[in-house]
Amino acid sequence: MKRRAIFSAAAGVLLAGLTVLFAPTSPANAHGNITGPASRNYGCYERWGSKFQDPAMATEDPMCWQAWQANPNAMWNWNGLFREQVAGNHQGAIPDGQLCSGGRTENGRYNAMDTVGDWKATNVGNSFNVKLFDGARHGADYIWVYVTKPGFNPVTQALKWSDLTRVSEIGNTPAAQWTQRADGVEIDVPVSLSGRSGRAVVYTIWQASHADQSYYFCSDVNFGGTTTTPPTTPPTTPPTTPPTTPPTTPPTTPPTSTPPATGACSASYALSSQWSGGYQAEVKVTAGSAAIKGWRVTLSYGSSQTVQQSWNSTVTASGSSLVATNATYNGALAASGSTSFGFIGSGTASTPTVTCTATT
Repeated sequence: MKRRAIFSAAAGVLLAGLTVLFAPTSPANAHGNITGPASRNYGCYERWGSKFQDPAMATEDPMCWQAWQANPNAMWNWNGLFREQVAGNHQGAIPDGQLCSGGRTENGRYNAMDTVGDWKATNVGNSFNVKLFDGARHGADYIWVYVTKPGFNPVTQALKWSDLTRVSEIGNTPAAQWTQRADGVEIDVPVSLSGRSGRAVVYTIWQASHADQSYYFCSDVNFGGTTTTPPTTPPTTPPTTPPTTPPTTPPTTPPTSTPPATGACSASYALSSQWSGGYQAEVKVTAGSAAIKGWRVTLSYGSSQTVQQSWNSTVTASGSSLVATNATYNGALAASGSTSFGFIGSGTASTPTVTCTATT
C-alpha cells in the first residue's frame, strides 16, 4: 500500500508542494545492498537518512540532494534495487545510461542513481573488498564485480556496459557460508588491480538465490586514497514510513549521553530539527564492553510528551517520559557496537535526561 505525503518547506529546504510516494518495504523484496564502498543510494541513506531535510545537503552533497528530491524512497528502500526474470541477460535488460538504476526498475524509483555528476566517492587502494549485505539471508547464485576502464569519468559521463571490465566474481554461495550478523549476513568480494588512480565506478551484480532476482549497484570510488574499512556493524533496516514534517531550523542542541557500564549500554540524544509545533530527534545507542541482546532507552522531560511517529524502534509516551525499545533487527549489538533510532515529537523541543538499560 502506498502512502502519499506532501513536503512543504521553507525556501531552500524542499520544493513547495513536492509530492512523493512512500512504499513500505515488504519482506519479499527487502534484501540488501553494497555497504562498502557504499552504493549511491545506500551512501545517501547512511549520510542523510536522519537529516534528509537539512538544507546543508544541497551544497555539501548535491548528488544526494537531487536524489532525495527526486524520490526519497530510493534511499528508504535502499535494499530493494532489483529486477526479476532477467535470466542472466543483464545487458539485454538494462540499456546503457541506466545501469545504476537497474534499467529504471521499480517504476523508476531509482532513476536518480543514473544522474551524471560528482557523487561522493570512497577512497580505496588498488586492493579492496566489496562488502555486500543481505538482510534476507538468501545468499547468491553469483556476484560479479566490475570496475570502469581507465579514462572513464563518472562526473561527466553516463555509464555504459562498454565502460566496464569484470574484475572479480564469486559463484554459488549459500547464506550459511556468509558472515552472520544479527539482522542478516554479509560477504566480502576481494578486488585486486594495479596502476589505477583517480575516479571510477565499481558496478556490482548480485544474483540472489531467490526466484530470479538480480540486484545492481553503483559505488563511486577514488583510487589512490587509503584502503577503506567497511563498517563493523550491519546496516539497520530503514523505516517503512519516513518522517514527513519539514523542519525550519538546523540542529541546535548538543548530544547528551550516559556512560556505559560492562554489559550495559549508553545513549546520546541529538535534536535534528524543529519547527512550530514539533521537532525531530535522533538517539544513538551504544553497547558497553560486552555484547547485549536488547536495549531500552528512557528520555525524561520536564513535562508531558507526545510522539507522532518513530523509526528503528518502538517509542511510547509515559507521562513526562518517552520510552524506546529496540526493533527486532537492531537489538543485538556487539561490544562497543551502536545503532540509532529517531522520532518526531509534538510541542517545543527540550533536552531530556537520557538513560539506557540493556538485556545481556
